[in-house]
Amino acid sequence: MKKYSFKFISFITIALFSLFFAIPALINIDKNLPNWVNKNKLKLGLDLQGGSQLLLQVETDKAIQEKVQTQLEDIRVALLNVDIQPEYMKLINNTIAIKVVEEDINQLEKIVNENNQLRVESNNGVFKINFTEKFIREFQSSVIVQSLEIIRKRVDEVGTNEPIIQIQGKQRVLVQLPGLEDPDRIKSLLGKTAKMNFRMVDEKSMSQLGEKKYFVGSEILEGEEFGVDYIIKKRIGVSGDNLVDASASVDQFNRPIVSIRFDSIGSRKFADLTAKNVGKRFAIVLDKKVISAPVIREAIPSGSAQISGNFSFDSANDLAILLRAGSLPAPISIIEERSVGPSLGQDSINAGVVSVIIALSLVLVYMVFIYGKIGLIANFVLVINFLFIIAWLVLLQATLTLPGIAGIALTVGMAVDANVLVFERIREEKMLGRSKISAINTGFDQALRAILDANVTTLIAALILFFLGSGPIRGFSITLGLGVVSTILCTMIISRLLINHFYIQNSKRDIEI
Repeated sequence: MKKYSFKFISFITIALFSLFFAIPALINIDKNLPNWVNKNKLKLGLDLQGGSQLLLQVETDKAIQEKVQTQLEDIRVALLNVDIQPEYMKLINNTIAIKVVEEDINQLEKIVNENNQLRVESNNGVFKINFTEKFIREFQSSVIVQSLEIIRKRVDEVGTNEPIIQIQGKQRVLVQLPGLEDPDRIKSLLGKTAKMNFRMVDEKSMSQLGEKKYFVGSEILEGEEFGVDYIIKKRIGVSGDNLVDASASVDQFNRPIVSIRFDSIGSRKFADLTAKNVGKRFAIVLDKKVISAPVIREAIPSGSAQISGNFSFDSANDLAILLRAGSLPAPISIIEERSVGPSLGQDSINAGVVSVIIALSLVLVYMVFIYGKIGLIANFVLVINFLFIIAWLVLLQATLTLPGIAGIALTVGMAVDANVLVFERIREEKMLGRSKISAINTGFDQALRAILDANVTTLIAALILFFLGSGPIRGFSITLGLGVVSTILCTMIISRLLINHFYIQNSKRDIEI
């Protein structure tokens, strides 16, 4: 009786859980109902809903080049601090080459060895310095992870519908945007590194613009506003890393602007920069382009400022998104782009639904034809099994793809296989002369091992596909794995409960198999 009560409570729990989550996801519910009802919807993948897919390449090699260049400058400063002037110091294929006189070798070795991330080879006063293989691997991995998070922030800020963003391979990020037909704006946001800084305009050299191509301590940068070039000092006054907030708004003349706010360190730097350079221009540099070069009218101690320029409302909002999300640690490039129209997605849904309905209908008819009345019980359990899988997809917010529908169709066959094993065992035990109660109990007990063997091996395969696969393969593995667990529970709990109740509680009813 305890086992019977446990199975009955489990059956009610599974049935209510399945109906509560699955029904709102499968049919159109009146929108006037509470929000929690309408939230129980299936997340459809790109192949079912339509949208855009971008495969991005993270240029980690360029990030390593910048890291090596920074290390070169650090060593140069360290040598100057101890009054050492190297005979030459240059960068060759991501390797720092330094030569010093013999009496300075020990001092250089001391400076270099302070950094355990460096690998050093020396020969007759010539040092070849680069990063260790372990550091490069860890650095590349951190660049990919950081890029993924910044890409996610930028995409989420735009408000796209349930984006799918994941690492693919060692240097690639896959971005799927269901429901997005025009990816141009997203491509523009993702293609910008968004490294911002504030630097002073080199006013003395500006008069020589066009006469010279190289200026000591300064560089020529293209200006986005009015197509004017600027000579900008290389020294950074305030870095964009000190930004804590950015938002788009309008000024008193209803022109789009971007309001920014610095952290405490950035506020002090910005206050010093503006106080020392009143009446001079400072450049706002984004990705090696000057987006604005206003004149400093007075010191700004508040740590807040406004960026004005040749903005539209959309471009001002996009710039605010870029600044809030932060700069990418490495440039990225779009190496593959794919778009799926909504009509193609709907065609896929229709084809998938039809395939599941056909598979389910054929199985239902077959079970009744072969096993009679007991087949009706199996069919009922099969429907509960199907709803149970859908309910878990909704609860876990898993994305249903076309291969996922194939996984559900496969699960239907596996669920029937479990019932067939049980029914055949019951038939065998009955033919051996066992009583009705003994045949049913022995049939379920003996079939359990075969059911577990078949389904556990399938579950292992699903787990391997989930952890090693990506995209549609994962979608297939999720529905397959859920189907395996659901099949075992529904067969061994609900099916056994109903058969026991239908036959054992009715002593005059014989088993017809």
